[in-house]
Amino acid sequence: MLEDILKQVEKGLLTAEEAKKRLATFENLGFAKVDHHRTKRQGFPEVIFGEGKEPAHIIDISRAMMAKNENILVTRVELEKAQIILEHLPNFSYDPTARILLMKNHEESVHYQGYISIVCAGTSDLPVAEEAAKTAEAYGVEVRRFYDVGVAGIHRLLAHIDEIRKATVTVVIAGMEGALPSVVGGLVSHPVIAVPTSIGYGASFNGLSALLTMLNSCASGISVVNIDNGFGGAYNAVMIHRIANQNNI
Repeated sequence: MLEDILKQVEKGLLTAEEAKKRLATFENLGFAKVDHHRTKRQGFPEVIFGEGKEPAHIIDISRAMMAKNENILVTRVELEKAQIILEHLPNFSYDPTARILLMKNHEESVHYQGYISIVCAGTSDLPVAEEAAKTAEAYGVEVRRFYDVGVAGIHRLLAHIDEIRKATVTVVIAGMEGALPSVVGGLVSHPVIAVPTSIGYGASFNGLSALLTMLNSCASGISVVNIDNGFGGAYNAVMIHRIANQNNI
């Protein structure tokens, strides 16, 4: 890309100012600096964290990414905000459970083998689980969901364990006491990403109890992300899945 731009400048097909714009690693919108170089550095485009942003900010950032033909993922977008954004950018699809906006401006060029499993303790944890699932799917990875399989009825988990074991990596979402990742970690031979949720009664301290349980797990191979961070859990899982695919090629 750099060589092509320099040749165009040499031939007079591009001005120095135009070349500078094409080579810029980010675009300054005033209120945000859109990182168009993220895909080259990390393999995935920048993700917009929607919580706390005005709809107009999300719209302007999205338009900047659309101009670069980038796929756009916006997390933590409540329904009312999403409806405003969709009026201006109808090419977005919105999932109200995951609170995710997604716009595919091009199809993924890489086709991964295998799948990621998303294991969720209870129905109350579904928003976080679906944030994880939709994030992984946005990056072109197959996801298999295993929901409402918490430790209060361990037979529900065991009914699916053979399929879970065949996954490249598993994301486990749980609130309350957060015991499920330890159980899964002791049953599989692949990495487990644990995601604590803020679901639970008072002594769960909005997910702190689940977080500490997961951090103190005696099962090996478990990594833990922040409370309610379904996106972060899925992102790490996709990176592991991508490396596993590269090693299989």
